[in-house]
Amino acid sequence: MLVLARIVVFPLCRLRISGDIPAGLRRGPLILAANHVSPFDPIVMTAACHKARIAPRIMATGGLFDAPVVGAAMRRAGHIRVSRGSAQVADALPEAISALKDGALVLVYPEGRIGLDPWMWPERGKTGVARMAAASGAPVLPVAQWGTHAVLPYTTPKHLLRSLLRALVRRPVVHVRFGTPVDLSSLSGTAGAQAMKSTRLIMDGIHDTLVPLRTGEMQTPRFVDTTRTHDMTRVRPRRPADDHATR
Repeated sequence: MLVLARIVVFPLCRLRISGDIPAGLRRGPLILAANHVSPFDPIVMTAACHKARIAPRIMATGGLFDAPVVGAAMRRAGHIRVSRGSAQVADALPEAISALKDGALVLVYPEGRIGLDPWMWPERGKTGVARMAAASGAPVLPVAQWGTHAVLPYTTPKHLLRSLLRALVRRPVVHVRFGTPVDLSSLSGTAGAQAMKSTRLIMDGIHDTLVPLRTGEMQTPRFVDTTRTHDMTRVRPRRPADDHATR
């Protein structure tokens, strides 16, 4: 699947990788926490991981596991199903923690969905990643990606063929950047309070990793995905540093 992702990505976009994964973290356990902007993200992230010489287990929506061919490949590769909106959604967290305790690398999207922030910055995250880190002792490495929304828009698979043809012609630049591990060592309070604080730090780390990829488009993306809806209810509170960066 790592090799196949590189083959799929090549004609659709120009993939640019930056940052690095510290040598001491490459063998795991490690949580890769990424922002989510397009249905194309998992394919791009798989290709980027192949180029970075790592093979994480991906926490992915249950619909992928039900798809013909792709679903069987996801299951055989050991990826972790997240059945959102069902009684089985809670099963994903223990499975991920178990994988981390066995030394795996796990890729997860802390927002829990494609972000709907009007300016396409990371939303407020869910506490699952923080709880995974606390239970397993695994460090968290933020990962930012940008440009995948110019390949496949939010409403994919609607008008899928049109989107693919447009991407084949334009081959937009897509960036993936590996950031700096998030320091979660000095948190205090109850387990719930620590999970909330950790989540904020993790999302701040993803935001800071994304900033260099958005030079010249801090306020409004250069490519606007008109199919995306906006949801203000999960917009992250802005820090003074964020306001300075987006001017």
